[in-house]
Amino acid sequence: MRFPIVIHKDACSGYGVTVPDLPGCFSAGDTLDEAMESAREAIACHIEGLLMDGEPIPARASLEEHQADDEHRDGVWAIVHVDISKLSSKTRRINITLPERVLAIVDQAAVRERQSRSGLLARAALSYVQRQSEGTLPEVLTDRQEPGRSYRVGPPGETRHRAGGGD
Repeated sequence: MRFPIVIHKDACSGYGVTVPDLPGCFSAGDTLDEAMESAREAIACHIEGLLMDGEPIPARASLEEHQADDEHRDGVWAIVHVDISKLSSKTRRINITLPERVLAIVDQAAVRERQSRSGLLARAALSYVQRQSEGTLPEVLTDRQEPGRSYRVGPPGETRHRAGGGD
């Protein structure tokens, strides 16, 4: 997931970083590279905290909307990528059915990307959800149960709702 950050530099200090899409998320660094890496770590930590607390990830605004905000007028903008599929959330073993050809393609991609099959599928699913929700990831990324949602399942052996056919 890509996050816009705004970097500020005061004459007598290092670089300060604000993440406008995540209120309360900020970081700093002595160099621009350190500031950007620190921002990546702060974003991951902030999102992990939201997930652990069962809170949704806030909706993101466009870069243009952020740039129009007077609070960030003097900053330098950058985009950092955070792989949210690697953040904490309880894992659950599931059983899915895929055509052999699709499974072979997935396995080849997983080997190429040096990931597990599960990791690749989780990343692909999150990427799809992000694109379909136009950049916002609703509560689908929280650990909170949401009755009536087709992407949620109950305790093992109890399926709440299924979207379409299949598993």
